Amino acid sequence: MLTLLDMKPILEIQNIGKKYRIQHLAGGYLSLRERMANALKFERNTAEDFWALKAVSFEVQPGESIGIIGRNGAGKSTLLKILSKITPPTSGKIVSRGRIASLLEVGTGFHPELTGRENIFFNGSLLGMKRIEISAKFDEIVDFSGVEKFLDTPLKHYSSGMQLRLAFAVAAFLEPEILIIDEVLAVGDAEFQKKCMNKMGEVVREGRTIIFVSHNLSAVKNLCGKAILIENGTIRSEGQASSVLDDYVSSNLEATENSIDLSQIKRNNFEGALRFGAIKFAKSVLQFGENIVFSLVLFAELNLLLSDINIAIAINDSNGACLIHASNEFVNIRLGFHGDQMSYIVNITNNLRPGRYSITLFLRAKGIIQDWLTDVVAFTIEDGNPYGYSNTNMIQGLTLPEFSIIAT
Repeated sequence: MLTLLDMKPILEIQNIGKKYRIQHLAGGYLSLRERMANALKFERNTAEDFWALKAVSFEVQPGESIGIIGRNGAGKSTLLKILSKITPPTSGKIVSRGRIASLLEVGTGFHPELTGRENIFFNGSLLGMKRIEISAKFDEIVDFSGVEKFLDTPLKHYSSGMQLRLAFAVAAFLEPEILIIDEVLAVGDAEFQKKCMNKMGEVVREGRTIIFVSHNLSAVKNLCGKAILIENGTIRSEGQASSVLDDYVSSNLEATENSIDLSQIKRNNFEGALRFGAIKFAKSVLQFGENIVFSLVLFAELNLLLSDINIAIAINDSNGACLIHASNEFVNIRLGFHGDQMSYIVNITNNLRPGRYSITLFLRAKGIIQDWLTDVVAFTIEDGNPYGYSNTNMIQGLTLPEFSIIAT
């Protein structure tokens, strides 16, 4: 009989490295007239090697669910593109012992001119499925995706949300041995995200292998037994999800000078016994696209045992307009409080324009407003793009971002 010790890893990542060659053109971007005028001049171009990944090695056992976490630009998506065979590694090798389905972005592996029906069979074939296997799952895929009415419409006429639902349904229901998912759930609406999380939970319980990249730490904690923290292209830590998440949070919250005592701030007299005690920012000055990470400390004068509390965060611009509104209730995260003090880590996707912002905090428990602090702390977002921050996805009005909050 085959034992766990005899089982070979379903994925072996052996010293993977990925190098890119970055060109630096002297003089920057020039117009055609400037190019012609300078045609006879000597321009010195420089180039440098950039290693997006360096000597990354780990193993994935059959049935494991592994979360890949790290800051923006750490190398997470590059790793998944290599695992999905979208791009080859510069060094090292990967040994795969199962079919891989990847969901890295909306529309990956789909053809815009084909109908939804044709794309289901097309994508299934790319995964190595036989037509009879795809047909057996066809009705479940269509039902989950909710695109039955448009099944015979070319994919190019689908909205991005419809494409996402169809892509996720194909990847989840065609039962590959290895399912790779990268941040894709951030595109869907709240109801669909919940539906996808439930489906991924089913996939994990069925014993299939999942590699999941997300900034939603709560989702990683709930879905994944193990986690890997990538920092500057290398593995910083690997192990049980809870310990790796703790390492990630501590690496984000090393700056103690950004801690603000909230206990002495004057506030209205609410009936509850719970209060915000402190807020500690990972950084008070962020680059565009860098996640907003901070910890909140709650305290009570007497020991309390509360099974269901609601923490809401609003981010306002310099004119007082609320641009981001996030709450654990919006993402179906249950938070409790026990004792006289607890800490919670908040992680919010940052897609705000460069500028000055403030945070409003709201706390409710047992149907009673416990605490409410308006514009309690300010932070700044700088433009890290030397060519300007023109980005059609930047927040201009109230939105519900990708958001996680974890009790520590």
